[in-house]
Amino acid sequence: MIAASAARRRRASAIVSQAWWSASVAALGLTVVILAAIFGFVGVRGAGGLSVKLFTTVTSGIAGGLANAIAGTLLLVAIGLAIAAILGIGTAMWVVEFAPPWAARTVRFTIDVLAGVPSIVVGYFLYVALVEGLGWGFSLIAGALALAILVLPYVERSADVALSGVPRDLREGSVALGARPAVTIFKIDVPYALPGILTGMLVAIGIGLGETAPLIYTAGWSNYMPSLAPIHSPVGYLTYVVWTFISQPFAASHRLAYAAALLLMIFVFVTNLLARSFVEYRLGHHRGR
Repeated sequence: MIAASAARRRRASAIVSQAWWSASVAALGLTVVILAAIFGFVGVRGAGGLSVKLFTTVTSGIAGGLANAIAGTLLLVAIGLAIAAILGIGTAMWVVEFAPPWAARTVRFTIDVLAGVPSIVVGYFLYVALVEGLGWGFSLIAGALALAILVLPYVERSADVALSGVPRDLREGSVALGARPAVTIFKIDVPYALPGILTGMLVAIGIGLGETAPLIYTAGWSNYMPSLAPIHSPVGYLTYVVWTFISQPFAASHRLAYAAALLLMIFVFVTNLLARSFVEYRLGHHRGR
């Protein structure tokens, strides 16, 4: 009787395990199919618009190239990410190493709330505060600040989690050897937590590349190459081309929209590939030690 009951439990457990395995494989297959469909759809329609002219000429109305939008996108994301990295990683270091428990909880709660703020609200707030309030007009710095606010929670939380995961004995050993707090942070904590920090930066880049609404309110749009002036300098960017040009009843505008979408997907793919490769290298290096 007992043996038969145990056999039934084993069979039931095997059936449940097989069902979960089958469901996991099906979910993975569906995800791959959806991703392949998106890449295929955009790739087929966007590949026809790729040419040397696309990268060397600026937009002219709804035609021309995307040199201004490509340069503007890279500048906005780079400056926004730099601002978010300085604030986010610095905040995470303070929270993990120096903040009292109540302050750490407050900062983490605030960051979580900021992550849930709609991007269009951030854009409109900066429009009122900077574009109109301070008279900056549509500008590179206003757009970069919008992206920095949006990606800051992901940079800070990933750095927070990564730094919190540093083994305590490494920190204590550093202190026992007489290292100052700054030395412990930059020589022990940061190298160990670098893969996690980089993952947050990767997520931030992907989010920054895909934003449209906050940039419409802050960066505006320009058919010219970015001037690098911090204020009164509208900037072109790829997501504006995708959002605006696809609604135009002209084949030329559709080609540019699909080409811009394809470039955005390529940028995200390459960024993921490089960052993941670096993470795997760092993890392998740590295991080898």
